Formats: sequence, structure tokens, C-alpha cells
Amino acid sequence: MAKQPCVYILASGRRGYIYIGVTSNLAQRVWQHRTGAIEGFAKRRNCKRLVRIEMFESMYDAISREKQLKHWHREWKINLVEAENPDWIDLSLELRLRE
Repeated sequence: MAKQPCVYILASGRRGYIYIGVTSNLAQRVWQHRTGAIEGFAKRRNCKRLVRIEMFESMYDAISREKQLKHWHREWKINLVEAENPDWIDLSLELRLRE
């Protein structure tokens, strides 16, 4: 997968803990989360399942969206994930981002 700004959502499981992040290299960032290379909330809460991705033309737009989503209520975030991924399937499997 080529580098492209995106917002991603990781979860610990179906309707579990939710982590929202931004990156320009999704494959690398998913690998970092899976291996525990990044300290913080996602690691502490075992958020490793990639459940949503939103691609953007610029990093500025991606960061703006990330900030917006981080201020949303939990139920809104759940509804956003379930609108396109009702079973909370790990999208990294489809995108071949897993080791």
C-alpha cells in the first residue's frame, strides 16, 4: 500500500475499546500497533483490530478529521464503524497488512 494520509480506527474487539489515529503509512502504523512498538492507549487497551480507514488527499485534512472524530461520543464512533463494518472484521487481513 502506497503512502497516503488516512485516519484509522483500531478496536480491542467488537464494541470494545476504540482508538483513533492518523498516519501517512498505514501498513507501518498497523505493524507498530500489533508489535507494541507504540506506547499509549492502544497498547494498554490491546487495540489491534483495524476496523475503519478513511483516506485523504492531504495530511492537514486527515488530522482535521482525526480531531473531529476524537471529540465524538462513543456511540457515534460505534455507529460510524458499524455503518461499513457491522461485524468489526479486521480490515488489515483484507488489505494484507498483517505479518
